[in-house]
Amino acid sequence: MKRYSFRLLGWLSALSLLVAACQKPEEVPVPQQLIPRDKMVSLLIEMHLLEARTDAAALPTDSARALFRQQQKNVYWRYEVSDSAFVQSYRYYATHEKDLDDIYATVVDSLSLREARQQEPGSPPPHR
Repeated sequence: MKRYSFRLLGWLSALSLLVAACQKPEEVPVPQQLIPRDKMVSLLIEMHLLEARTDAAALPTDSARALFRQQQKNVYWRYEVSDSAFVQSYRYYATHEKDLDDIYATVVDSLSLREARQQEPGSPPPHR
């Protein structure tokens, strides 16, 4: 889980730096459907866990990608957001570096806590 989560985290960080470098915060308007921070944190946690599960399935790349996209749609549906609202919200938060840093600090803390709980002796197996 660590390897894949940190790989995605690296890509998202690079993307946010690229977006932030290309635009000033005042250039990106607040999206009409801005996902609130707490919901964005939950969504990102779900996405990272989904990617880790997809990676652990050891499927061929195209099958893993198709599985991820299908499950990603389910996550959007459960959280009642569209993929475009997610992308626009992520872009908005990425141009406001402190916001994205705060969001990802919470995401990383939550994922680390989940991982620590799974490694505790006598803890139940991870829920899938």
